Amino acid sequence: MQIEHQLSPRLLERPVRILIVGSGGNGSAMLMGLPYLHQAMRVWGHPGGLEVTVVDADTVSETNCVRQPFSRSDIGMNKAEVLVNRVNLFWGLDWEARPEFLSETTLRNPDQAADLVIGCVDTRAARQTIEKVVTASSPVSYWLDLGNNAASGQYVLGQPLNSLNRRRADRLQTVSELYPEIVDTTHGEDPLPSCSAAEALERQEPFVNQTLAASALAMLSRLFRYGRLDHHGAFFNAATGRMSTLPIDSDRWRKRSRCTSSSTTN
Repeated sequence: MQIEHQLSPRLLERPVRILIVGSGGNGSAMLMGLPYLHQAMRVWGHPGGLEVTVVDADTVSETNCVRQPFSRSDIGMNKAEVLVNRVNLFWGLDWEARPEFLSETTLRNPDQAADLVIGCVDTRAARQTIEKVVTASSPVSYWLDLGNNAASGQYVLGQPLNSLNRRRADRLQTVSELYPEIVDTTHGEDPLPSCSAAEALERQEPFVNQTLAASALAMLSRLFRYGRLDHHGAFFNAATGRMSTLPIDSDRWRKRSRCTSSSTTN
């Protein structure tokens, strides 16, 4: 049965706190688009718009300058700090960069709480850490996951089970609930990023990140403007140019859960 998701009124009463995990291809594209959403929310009458923090311990490499928004002068500097400083200077914001890895204790401090965690990581282990963080005692409302391979990708918005989101039929399923293999480290990891710019472009075509980020931002825009959604993600294929939405469908969730349980048991 297809249902409609309703935004919690409490996210319309104060600034929405966003934590972006990872500032590579998807993370940088999301960060560069969020100021537009922030401004739109303020115009629509939201009392505070967005407060954004980016967490990433990685530094800029020469390869990153090919399809990520970094220049050669950024090489060796922390990715999160470079991008957040750039956004703050251009837009007059005071968003925060934290040059560190996400850990299970990241959101335990009330001053570091987040309403929406946007995961832009490329390993199962990193997604597993995010899953543990958002399903802990910290009251995270949403987990938005973006991921991709060479010519396709997906974004999925979910409500992780935690002290805020209780188990109920209309709770948005997270990416790890719908696709458990995405956090299963026993499957191994994809090859590490290449040090060769040419090989890096073979492994991932340009503009996949920007397409995913723009579509995810458009979904968030509708959620904060109208307070409701009838889909909570999508799948994009650059080879065919097709974008397939992920409907909010409790029957489909149950079927997916049964299939996953059966394959795990077998």
